[in-house]
Amino acid sequence: MNNRLIIGVNEKPAPLAWFLLSFQHVFAMFGATVLVPILTGMPVSVALFASGIGTLIYIAITKMKVPVYLGSSFAFITAVNIAKEAMGGDVSGAQSGIIMVGLVYVVVSLLIKVVGTEWLSKVLPPIVIGPMIIIIGIGMAPTAVAQAGLVGNADWRHIAVALVAFSTTVLCTLKGKGFTKIIPFLLGIIAGYLAAIALQIVDLAPIAASMENGFFQVPAFMFPFKVGNFDTWTFQLSDIALSIVPVAFVTISEHIGDHTVLSEIVGQDFLTDPGLDKTLMGDGVATAVSALIGGPANTTYGENTGVIGMTKVGSIWVIMGAALIAIILSFVAPFAALISSIPASVLGGMSIILFGVIGSNGLRILIDNQVNFNEQRNLIIASTMLVLGLGGAVLQVPGLFTLEGMSLAGLIGIILNLVLPKTKVEEVK
Repeated sequence: MNNRLIIGVNEKPAPLAWFLLSFQHVFAMFGATVLVPILTGMPVSVALFASGIGTLIYIAITKMKVPVYLGSSFAFITAVNIAKEAMGGDVSGAQSGIIMVGLVYVVVSLLIKVVGTEWLSKVLPPIVIGPMIIIIGIGMAPTAVAQAGLVGNADWRHIAVALVAFSTTVLCTLKGKGFTKIIPFLLGIIAGYLAAIALQIVDLAPIAASMENGFFQVPAFMFPFKVGNFDTWTFQLSDIALSIVPVAFVTISEHIGDHTVLSEIVGQDFLTDPGLDKTLMGDGVATAVSALIGGPANTTYGENTGVIGMTKVGSIWVIMGAALIAIILSFVAPFAALISSIPASVLGGMSIILFGVIGSNGLRILIDNQVNFNEQRNLIIASTMLVLGLGGAVLQVPGLFTLEGMSLAGLIGIILNLVLPKTKVEEVK
C-alpha cells in the first residue's frame, strides 16, 4: 500500500468496509451527478446508470490502474440547454454534440499514442490547467452557498442542516477514529438527513408513492435508433451540435488537471502509467456511450479527487463498487424518490467542502509546478482566465457557437499561452 493512502489503489477492503466505502463514494459524487440532469432536463435514473457504466468502461480501458469515478459534467450545462432551446426542446443536437465530444477525446488520445504528449503540454501547461481547475471549483461556489441556505432570508432550519452535514464531515475527517475517519461524507449526509427529518423539512410521502408502479423500473433511456418502446433522438451534424464540441478542450484540461492532482495524492504517475492516451480514451468512450443512451457528458470528477484526498482511500475496488451501486440504484424506483427527498441544504453542506477542495487543487497545481507569478506573462494568463471564468463572460457567434464562462476562459487561456512571448528563463525551461 502506498504510504500516502489508508487503502491503496490495488487493495480490496473487507466486504463490509468495501460496501460502505463504495456507498460513500456514490453519495459524494451524487450531488453533481444528479444536479446536471436536473438542470438540463435529463432523467436522473439515466444519469446514474451512465455514470456507473461509464466508470466501468473507463476502468476497463485503463486496465484497473486509476481510481477515477466518472459522472455528469457541469461544463456542458449551458451548451446543452442552448442546443435544446434552439431546437424547441429536442435533445438531438445536444446528444449529437456530446457524442462528437467523446470522439474528440478518442482522436486526441490516439494522437498522444502516436506522437506523444509534448504538443499537449505546450497547449495545456500548468499555467492554463491550474486556473481552469480553480474556475471549475470556485465557479460552483454560489451553488454550494445557495444549497446551504446562506443567501437572502433563508429558513434557519436549512442553514442548521447544512451546518450539521458540514460539521460532521469535518469532525470525522479530523478527529475520527478507525473506520469513521474514512467515511466522513457518508456520515455527514446521514447526519444532515436525520437533522432535516428532526426539523421537519423532509417530505417522505413521495417515497411511499413511488412503490405504486413497482420497486424496480428500467431507466428512461433514449437511443438514436429504435429500441423497444424507448424514445429516440436523431443524430445530426448541425451547427447546433458542433457548437458543443469546443467544450471538449476545456474538459480535457479538467481531465489532465484531475489526473495530475490524483497522481500527487496517490503517489503514482497516472499520466505515464497507464498513460494519458488511455485515460482520455476511457473518458471519451464513456461520454459517447452516455450520450447514446440519452445521458449527459461524463467527466473525471474533481469531487472524486477531493474525496480520495480527504479520506485517503484510493482503492480501485471501491470505485468499481460505487459504479455497480449506481447502476443498481438507477433501476430502484424508490431510490430516486428518496434522493429527491434529501434537502438541498444537506448537499450544500457537503459541497462547500468538495468544491473548495477542487479549487484548492488548482492552486496546488500552480504551486507544485512552481509557476512564477513574477513573470508578467503568467500573471496575465491566470488573471484573464479567472476574471472571464468567474465573471460569467459570454462570446456568441450567431449560427455557429456560444462560449461562456469556463469554456471561454479555457480557450482564451490556451490562446494567450501560445501567443504571449516567453522570457529567456521560460524558454530555457
